[in-house]
Amino acid sequence: MKVDVMIPTYKPTAGFQKTLEMLLQQTIVPNHIWIVNTEECYWNKKLEQLSNKISVKHIKKSEFDHGATRNLGASQSKADVILFMTDDATPADNHLIQNMLSYLNKEKTAAVYARQLPNEDCSLLEKYTRTFNYPEVSKVKGKQDIETMGIKAFFCSNVCAAYKRKIFEERGGFINRTIFNEDMIYCGGLLRDDYYVAYAAEACVYHSHNYGPMEQLRRNFDLGVSQADHPEIFSGISSEREGVRLVKKTALHFIHEKKPWILITLVIQSVFKFLGYQLGKHYKKLSKKTIMSLTMNQAYWNKEE
Repeated sequence: MKVDVMIPTYKPTAGFQKTLEMLLQQTIVPNHIWIVNTEECYWNKKLEQLSNKISVKHIKKSEFDHGATRNLGASQSKADVILFMTDDATPADNHLIQNMLSYLNKEKTAAVYARQLPNEDCSLLEKYTRTFNYPEVSKVKGKQDIETMGIKAFFCSNVCAAYKRKIFEERGGFINRTIFNEDMIYCGGLLRDDYYVAYAAEACVYHSHNYGPMEQLRRNFDLGVSQADHPEIFSGISSEREGVRLVKKTALHFIHEKKPWILITLVIQSVFKFLGYQLGKHYKKLSKKTIMSLTMNQAYWNKEE
């Protein structure tokens, strides 16, 4: 299968060059790498000189959307598979694409996402969270898993996720206007329509963040907004249950590791996550000024006017 890579960028760091170099050294080399860059003034032109397989399209920051921008990049592809990545995710080895494609051999498996490993500067709390969301064991998820897995059945991450292009186009791609969560909205629809989504634990990228409490609140606010706006996908599916399970497992882990001081950070972050999520779920009751103080994506709300 031929693979194209699509990456939206905004102020990419020096590490993005390594990401591109690693993609070009894969055992299955991408047919093409399509980059949609927000704000040309932040772009390093030397990056597109790494290979003639790299093409760059520039858009204004006001034009960016989590769904529409990725659809714009994908629309240029004629490959069998489109691999979406973010500019801060780096392949852990040169077998990333090969390992991901192995899950797309079955007709009804329409998407696969990679395991995210923590960066060296990652906090202990975030490192454990990574192991919770991205375990060592692979899994192929279908409609039958929704009852037992809840919201986790829909989980997928465009930090590094591959989709069969034909199915992607037939389904209209990602929703064109969304604040966040375009990957889970799409994959939730896949599962409900009897397709399968795979998690490939052996396909790894380095990607992590050390978010503070307010960043966690804003991220979870946008998450709540995305779920509130798409009841056709998330209605009747609880996110809170999975959140509680994460907190309990994390607390037990650090108690067992005899690092109880980390529980203070865990409690603070959990409160901010829950508060942000609940505010996002009920954003329609909030003023525009309050919403703008809570969101990570102010441009999304400005487009509404």
